[in-house]
Amino acid sequence: MKRNNILLIIFAALSFMLGGTSCSDSFLNEKMYSNYGPEVEDVNAKLIGLHRQFASIWGMAGQQGFVGCWQDGTDVASPGDTQGVEVPFYRYQELNSENAGVSFLWEKLYELINSSNLIIAALGEDGDVAAKGEAMFFRAYSYNMLVTLWGKVPLITESTTTPRTDYVREEVAKIDDVIDTDLTFAMANLPAVGKAKTEGRINKDMARQLAGEAYLRMGMRDASYFKKAEDAVDPIITEGNYSLIKERYGKFLSEGGDYYSDMFRYGNERRSQGNTEGIWIFQVEYNRDVNGGTIDNPQQRRNWVPAFHKYSGMVNADSIGGRGNGRLRLSNFIKYGLYAKGDIRNSNYNIRRVLYYNKPGYQEVIGIDANGFRVEKDAGVKNLTVKTGDRVIPRAADSLNVYYPHPTKWGGYDPTDDFGYALVKDWPLMRLGETYLLRAEARFRQGDKPGAAADINVLRDRAFKESRMAMGNPDLGKVYSDEIDIDFILDERARELIAEENRRMTLVRTNTLKERIALNGDKVPYAPDNKVITGFQDYNVLLPIPLTEIQLNKDAELGQNQGYE
Repeated sequence: MKRNNILLIIFAALSFMLGGTSCSDSFLNEKMYSNYGPEVEDVNAKLIGLHRQFASIWGMAGQQGFVGCWQDGTDVASPGDTQGVEVPFYRYQELNSENAGVSFLWEKLYELINSSNLIIAALGEDGDVAAKGEAMFFRAYSYNMLVTLWGKVPLITESTTTPRTDYVREEVAKIDDVIDTDLTFAMANLPAVGKAKTEGRINKDMARQLAGEAYLRMGMRDASYFKKAEDAVDPIITEGNYSLIKERYGKFLSEGGDYYSDMFRYGNERRSQGNTEGIWIFQVEYNRDVNGGTIDNPQQRRNWVPAFHKYSGMVNADSIGGRGNGRLRLSNFIKYGLYAKGDIRNSNYNIRRVLYYNKPGYQEVIGIDANGFRVEKDAGVKNLTVKTGDRVIPRAADSLNVYYPHPTKWGGYDPTDDFGYALVKDWPLMRLGETYLLRAEARFRQGDKPGAAADINVLRDRAFKESRMAMGNPDLGKVYSDEIDIDFILDERARELIAEENRRMTLVRTNTLKERIALNGDKVPYAPDNKVITGFQDYNVLLPIPLTEIQLNKDAELGQNQGYE
């Protein structure tokens, strides 16, 4: 069945998760919640529908590699066991307007915009300002992503219930005016942290964080926005409602771990569970959240966690992140040399480099070659007996998707889903660690390198806390103002936010995608020049407009981004 697009939006199938009916309502008086009109009633259900639509984007399962589209082909990640949709994002010569990942994201963002427009129109000038702010947040989120990744796009601020074939692309500056207006309203009218209907609903700090990111992008064409970015995120830090995690907490104190890894474990991620730096933790755990549980079958774990299950000595378990498929891999840039010695963000609990056989009663004789890799047993190699608790010995080829250093943030295990088809844990989307990085970038862009260094050092103080005490060096990990430039800030974002941020968005936003690709460092013997990333041209910074949008827009010229004709 053809997917919907902005030309044929009728806004159906929000699948709202509603409560029961009152005794006074006749069951014969049907209410069509899945295809609502402009009336204001049940606005809370409509807002929950926005969360559900958001989840349907990042919970996509039909193309498991969709997660990799936003990481592969950048400085931080390379392909693992790919499925197809992500391939053109590192073989840029294959990126075109018919790519399923490009079309899916475009369509879903415009569906989210249309839904937001319906709510905003229904509320009008005198409606619930907090509800209106929540809808404006999602509209601003969608447009910020669209203009970052595509540049000029159609601007739609009124809901659409009939087909249109006359869309035109609007200048980025005009779309930015809408984003700015929406976020200004949202920051002023959304509830404070702890005051929203549930902790997963949008509050003013989520709007502030989004504004900080959006204003930094706008500042690349108008420098006055850099100050607005700093002003937007500053209250998140200064109002004292959040604090960086610096001590262990939560459900796993009896297990191995550290204070950084604790905030990404199942049951530890929410503010109510002890995560004092979580700003937007998207709640998708079973049967307890605004979304009614997981949407589709999110594939983040299958992308980020390698396919350990292929080893006979391993069984799926929460301690190793559950069952992954290794759809993408950290680049050599991340794996080797990015982290300084003593950085807790590179501990084996956070970037797992060492794995141990965990299958009860496991024992096997294997062959080991001269380089220490596992091979088939024969008379020409050393034979070794391995058993439960021993360190895993990989084959040389296992680094492609079975065993390699990987971030643990998306690991999780549900014993009722040993196959691991869906991710059942909450998604970390915004936290205080990134707030400091956004303010540091805003300060750097205004020429305040000391202020930027001070913000980054807050994170590095946390990252090197234990090593400083152990080594007796109070300056371990400290950065100085003369070291601050955009590359250092991007490096620090990678150290702090690997597997959390949309890396492609960050690099496009900062106009650094081309330069940072060169840092990736991964090579394969079968590719041109042995490079994993091939075919990049300057125009690949922006994505192609989906072909279906252009073809159906018969009454106006939608056009295509340069280079993709």
